[in-house]
Amino acid sequence: MDFVVIFGPPAVGKMTVGEELCKLTGFKLFHNHMAVEPVLGIFPFGSPPFGRLVNEFRRRVIEEAAGADLPGLVYTNVWGLDLPEDAELIGSYVDIVRSRGGRARFVELYADLDERLRRNTTELRLDRKPSKRDLDFSRANLLEFDRDYVMNTDGTRRTHAQDLIERHDHVRIDNTRLSPAETAALIQRWMPQ
Repeated sequence: MDFVVIFGPPAVGKMTVGEELCKLTGFKLFHNHMAVEPVLGIFPFGSPPFGRLVNEFRRRVIEEAAGADLPGLVYTNVWGLDLPEDAELIGSYVDIVRSRGGRARFVELYADLDERLRRNTTELRLDRKPSKRDLDFSRANLLEFDRDYVMNTDGTRRTHAQDLIERHDHVRIDNTRLSPAETAALIQRWMPQ
């Protein structure tokens, strides 16, 4: 199974690009909020039970997908590249897939802040991610993540995630002015056979 990890900052377009990529490849999409939203109805974001449940749900879905007869799974996530625990978590997902004969590919999306702030309020995002409907909170959260975390590679500094990313196929795409379909087409053309 191909395990395609699409990462980048909030509202960069991971989910919508993932949907388009799945249309082109026949892969299945497992976007981050598929695990987040159900747990948010019970436990607050960032609480220990929230973290345990979301991470266990993700792990189990990836395990089952890797053991099934799927051609690929597209997984999306905001990844704090400077956080060792995030690199360890993503690495554990990659290990699950690789232990079952699959391979990992990393797709990094980048878009400028003004465009991401615009995308943060789109109808599709708000429909699929109910926790983003509080627009003031969602905007503040996006800006906080930009301030506090490294979510894109830039070639100027080493991050905890760098070693993991460098061991697998990796592409970085500036999708500021690209549609999700155009971005997915670029990814499909890039993906090594």
